[in-house]
Amino acid sequence: MSRPGEEQVIIGGPAGPLEAVITRGERAGLVAIICHPNPVQGGTMQNKVVHTLMRAARDMGASTLRFNFRGVGSSAGEHDYGLGEAQDCLAVIAWAKTELKMEQLWLMGFSFGGYVAAATASALTTWPARLVLVAPSVEKQRFADLKPLRGPAEVMMGEADDVVAPQAVYAAFADEANSTVVRFADTGHFFHGQLVPLKAAVEQALG
Repeated sequence: MSRPGEEQVIIGGPAGPLEAVITRGERAGLVAIICHPNPVQGGTMQNKVVHTLMRAARDMGASTLRFNFRGVGSSAGEHDYGLGEAQDCLAVIAWAKTELKMEQLWLMGFSFGGYVAAATASALTTWPARLVLVAPSVEKQRFADLKPLRGPAEVMMGEADDVVAPQAVYAAFADEANSTVVRFADTGHFFHGQLVPLKAAVEQALG
């Protein structure tokens, strides 16, 4: 279900139609695309962290697009452990270039979606203007295969995360000189009670 100011759209994906929600911003050509957490654990584009990322980009003037991966909600297909989901994201980016006249991409993702966003960025000819990864899944997915990253990333990580190991994330980005890791003390995986500071940190990263 979309909220006021949001539009529901259907995007053709490699495994069939993908359901998506867009908001339109005043900065022409700038689009933020947000990837949601693992659907096996119930992740969808309505996740609170995903919505926080959307609001941060929206409030910075970007149009936003969040979508359900294959097999989630009304999106066709089956879960594909990150590989097919990156192909979904590439299809969404292609759609945004045509339908939203996207010239500049802010690509963001949370948890499993963080891995998908990084994998998608690695497959693009041009690195996104911003790549924001919140608690990216660096152990359960093949994040090591993406290294070294071809461009910078802004990483947001809770120090008390019990789903994605903080030390694994710190280690994954320790040799990424162009990337920044922002640590949130006493913060778990879903940023309960910390969504306002998370939004502020994301806005700073996008700025």
